[in-house]
Amino acid sequence: MALSDLLLLGHESDLLSQRGVSCTGALPPESDPDLVARAKIARAALGDRALILGHHYQREEVIEFADITGDSFKLAQSAAAQDSVEYIIFCGVHFMAESADILTSKNQKVILPDLAAGCSMADMATENQVNECWKQLSEIGVASKTIPVTYMNSSAAIKSFTGEHGGTICTSSNAEKTMKWAFTQGEKILFLPDQHLGRNTAVLSLGLTLEDCVLWNPWKPMGGLSIEEIRDAKVILWRGHCSVHGRFSLESVNEIRNRVPGVQVLVHPECQHEVVRAADVVGSTEKIIRTVEQSPAGSKWAIGTELNLVTRLAKNNPEKEIFFLDKAVCYCSTMNRIDLPHLVWAMESLVAGHIVNQIQVREDIAHFSKLALERMLAL
Repeated sequence: MALSDLLLLGHESDLLSQRGVSCTGALPPESDPDLVARAKIARAALGDRALILGHHYQREEVIEFADITGDSFKLAQSAAAQDSVEYIIFCGVHFMAESADILTSKNQKVILPDLAAGCSMADMATENQVNECWKQLSEIGVASKTIPVTYMNSSAAIKSFTGEHGGTICTSSNAEKTMKWAFTQGEKILFLPDQHLGRNTAVLSLGLTLEDCVLWNPWKPMGGLSIEEIRDAKVILWRGHCSVHGRFSLESVNEIRNRVPGVQVLVHPECQHEVVRAADVVGSTEKIIRTVEQSPAGSKWAIGTELNLVTRLAKNNPEKEIFFLDKAVCYCSTMNRIDLPHLVWAMESLVAGHIVNQIQVREDIAHFSKLALERMLAL
């Protein structure tokens, strides 16, 4: 399938030249019919022993075999709600499969079809780095006043750190509520690992100023901050970001508004602060889907999120004009490592009695991670 077809923008046949596409490594073509047939046979053989979860950012050939689609936490909750299922095949990335393993029972096995499917944002905050940060905050006497709030898009080790130190987890849809809760528990927040979601929530939802937020760089001593800056800050943001959402710029917003009269800009809160300020609607993946689906026919939307989802929204809403909010068309490269060949391999291996790529979170890490998740659910 050609990239112009994937964009599903109809009359704009010259879109690629207009957008100046610079990304290399386009997705491979859809898998051949034989592989599709094998997938159907393997899926039928597994029956109700398996549950296939598909994240919204997955490619279409994988979504077609998903029993449930959704964002990361919805999928993990769905897995936990079906404790009779033996195999949870998680078509997402590593931290999502970890969350599913934490929330499911011991007799359930979580499978990630490709172990290379990670998350660059989650990798930007390692256990050693966060422990060192906390040590330095303790040395200057502010750790006891600081509540960690960790985005769902983080490793189990970071979720565990958060649970152990009295913090909670947040999603892009409940970040405001969790940060408000954190301020009832302490004077400061250490927000991990996405600086943009933390900044956007603090400033645009909680009414703090940009000066109330400081950016902790784990590669610099004391995060690259002075003791005074840390003591004065209300929110300490970790220097992490989403490689997809972070690429959208104010220039992208201005360009689409100039080119498409009447277009509304709809972005994810992981986008940069100036992009979120300039957007018409800001929301989680689920809110983005709901906003487009509930909008009137003929409405025009420029969407700042992963391209697989934007493509699917355009396909499912042909009576609306859907645009991708970027000049360079890129997918989430790690999410797209889960393809039909890997899914077929995982399913056929299970049919043959071989468990492959099982994700298992250490019990001590799972304990505090679950505690942090439970605090979020209690809110």
